[in-house]
Amino acid sequence: MLKTLSEKQFIELLKSKGLLPDQEFSSFRQVAGLLKWNLPEVEELFKGAGFTFTKNLPLSIPAELLSAVPASFLKKERLVPLEDAGSHVVVATDNPFNYEGLKKLEWLLGKPIEVVVAPYDELNALLSTQREEEEEVAPVSYGEDILTSQEEAPAVQFINEVLTVALRARASDIHFEPFRNKMRVRIRIDGVLKTVRELPASKMPAVISRLKIMAGLDIAEKRLPQDGRILVKFGGKDVDIRVSTLPTHLGERVVLRLLLKENILYSIRELGLLPDDYEKLTSLIKLPHGMLLVTGPTGSGKTTTLYASLSEINREEINIITVEDPVEYELPGISQVQVKPDIGLTFASALRSILRQDPDVIMVGEIRDVETAEIAVQSALTGHLVFSTLHTNDAASSVTRLLDMGIEPFLVASSVVGVIAQRLVRKICPHCKTPYTPEPGELQELGITGYSGPLYRGRGCDYCMGTGYLGRTAIYEILVIDRDIKRLILDRRDSDEIKELALSKGMRTLKGDGAEKVKLGITTVEEVLRVAR
Repeated sequence: MLKTLSEKQFIELLKSKGLLPDQEFSSFRQVAGLLKWNLPEVEELFKGAGFTFTKNLPLSIPAELLSAVPASFLKKERLVPLEDAGSHVVVATDNPFNYEGLKKLEWLLGKPIEVVVAPYDELNALLSTQREEEEEVAPVSYGEDILTSQEEAPAVQFINEVLTVALRARASDIHFEPFRNKMRVRIRIDGVLKTVRELPASKMPAVISRLKIMAGLDIAEKRLPQDGRILVKFGGKDVDIRVSTLPTHLGERVVLRLLLKENILYSIRELGLLPDDYEKLTSLIKLPHGMLLVTGPTGSGKTTTLYASLSEINREEINIITVEDPVEYELPGISQVQVKPDIGLTFASALRSILRQDPDVIMVGEIRDVETAEIAVQSALTGHLVFSTLHTNDAASSVTRLLDMGIEPFLVASSVVGVIAQRLVRKICPHCKTPYTPEPGELQELGITGYSGPLYRGRGCDYCMGTGYLGRTAIYEILVIDRDIKRLILDRRDSDEIKELALSKGMRTLKGDGAEKVKLGITTVEEVLRVAR
């Protein structure tokens, strides 16, 4: 589509040709219903302005396209997906200047759009055949889809706009931050915060109050932190939003954690493991008993790895029970327990009760204390396969961490079968990915030798919001506890010795795994060095 004329210029052109009444119009949407679309002059003017024009609309919207977009959204924006052409989707509209609506539809479809202009009446006829699905009314908040909301209150519009921007960008969190003269809104995309909006400080109380009302919180309580939950729809998909408020000296700070069920990975094939590490993990999760630990800082993807592993072995003849804080996503066919320390339901007490439920596989969200560690170890020694997490820097440190907690070396050596350390790195945006010749120093920093090929980075584009990155993957360090490693544990050797022996047996470090993914064009040198030094 050629952008030869602006919306206002095109309206003036139609008026100059006598195709519209001589009055003021603020948008082309007002114009569409007044045009005499059957006149050949109208068609010629659209074509002359660089738009494709068609009168041949189908009788219905293809089902595979309609399933991805709410009918209510299509009617509101007056858009009709006509054809999936592989690399793009052909979309008809009577308002080709509706850039915001077209951009939303492009995101929902997950593909670029080719716009064709269709007559107002014909578009009406096709849209009228689409039945709007009944929207569920979400508990606590509102079941209305934020993409099609008609609410006009400024605070509501602002929050819906921020939510739309964040969800389209696949953000995990939204931060509403008070300052002396303004409120800043940042979103976390692929682990990195980016400012998307700013608002005068005078508007801040209305926005914060609106968020608290949506989350069912006390709007009068501004001195204490509060936690709540909002359920909304976005493009027909359910979004679970966890809300946290924190009083600061300049006002309340609010953080939203966005949980879109479609974002969770349920297959270890999608985790980004290199072939040899994939084989190691597959072997470990299929053992009849023992303890597999996943380690890394908060936000390093440990829960995703655990969920994917459980999903891989989940079948009718196996009883799998988890204890988590919180239960992030529902896993079909698996019993999940939410800890509630205020009533005495801790990891340790829940784990004791789970052992009376005839489990085959147990997942403990985190080993936080020696009591939980002891029960988890005993469970692994009595015929159960146990998955859990620890907070350590690398795989070998997890073994010595259990020893430092007071678990006897022979118990650690007998129960732990493997440890996975991981970090998340951003992936290069495929839409602006470009090769370059690396400096020798870049390769040396990652320990890459004998490599003469190109590396890759993103230039920055609309798809990645100018960052050069789109999506994340993990880098791994997988320590398999074999007979030789067990001897070191029994001798209480330190983590450096354990790591050195594992490296001699072929273990790849976090940085080494990152280096391989840099050479494969998945991520960049800067990303790997950011998370693994």
